[in-house]
Amino acid sequence: MSVQMSNMGPLGWVTDQAGGYRYQAAHPVTGAPWPAIPAVLLDLWAELADAETPPDACLVNLYRDGARMSLHQDQDEADMRFPVLSVSLGDTAVFRLGGAKRGDPTRSLKLNSGDVCLLAGEARLFFHGVDRVLEGSSTLIPGGGRINLTLRRARPA
Repeated sequence: MSVQMSNMGPLGWVTDQAGGYRYQAAHPVTGAPWPAIPAVLLDLWAELADAETPPDACLVNLYRDGARMSLHQDQDEADMRFPVLSVSLGDTAVFRLGGAKRGDPTRSLKLNSGDVCLLAGEARLFFHGVDRVLEGSSTLIPGGGRINLTLRRARPA
């Protein structure tokens, strides 16, 4: 992966060669718990995703220096009924969205700073990724770049 990653919430999504992709309650290097998910993000989740069951993970991705993310599905969570909600901040991303199968046709759209993307229902398992970030399209992030905040429910309700 070419993005820099961190997490917020009771669980953080991590990956390494020893353990693969997984959610865990503490930073893999420091052992410290992840910081809490800010109330404004919890409120957004309650409004757009699920008012009854809060997210328990917020992946923070920083895109800089040509970082991108290839087409993938978010499928490490225990219950696919819960949506994936992401918030874009900073530079504009060229986001690619496909279908439930890797070979399905895709379309590109621009996600600007402040845009919110909800993958729910049938779209919950659609392949998606970031082809590129339009550097310099925003001055929000010191030093430039894009931050994507992705809220999920990783554990069963």
